[in-house]
Amino acid sequence: MIRLREAQKQMTRRLLLEKALELFEGKGYVATTIDDIAAAAGTTRTTFYMHFASKAQLMQELVADLDEIFTSADDPPLRQVVKSGDRRLIRGFIETKADQWPATRPYVVAANQAAAVEPDIAATKEQWFAATIAEMQHGLDDARRFDPATRFMRCSLAFGELEYLSLRWMQRGWSVVDRETALSVLTDSWCHLLVDETSRS
Repeated sequence: MIRLREAQKQMTRRLLLEKALELFEGKGYVATTIDDIAAAAGTTRTTFYMHFASKAQLMQELVADLDEIFTSADDPPLRQVVKSGDRRLIRGFIETKADQWPATRPYVVAANQAAAVEPDIAATKEQWFAATIAEMQHGLDDARRFDPATRFMRCSLAFGELEYLSLRWMQRGWSVVDRETALSVLTDSWCHLLVDETSRS
């Protein structure tokens, strides 16, 4: 019975997360209320508070889910991709991210909306960006490429380009530039920023 109750509790928690994401996508983060989420999940405000202290805490869990979606597909991990200096691995990593954008779009849009009004979400987003850039920088450190004083900036620029392209795609799709051109140019830029000329393949 205890295991059954725990399973039911986890199912309710997951349903609240799923319905919240649907509402955030349809109505926007700010316009969606806790009562909206509870009703969509077929439960009550009281039950919502049994699982989450606030809408922002629920959003924090969605951000954690987003991070898991992104990183679980990284094979090899970003640090190894950067360390390798292999253009094919860099292109493969970028293509994997682009393949994930349709599934991650609702999470990213909701997270950006939440970050505008929730300081904790904004801080989490910044920590996430910082951790990703740090992984890239560790790759350059492992490979001992470029002046150490330039590595952080190189990785920040490369990650910023990927983030910008992803946000533009989420707003406009491939209507401005086709996927192949966009990913090829981004790969060229990453190789310029992160790979020594002598090691480019």
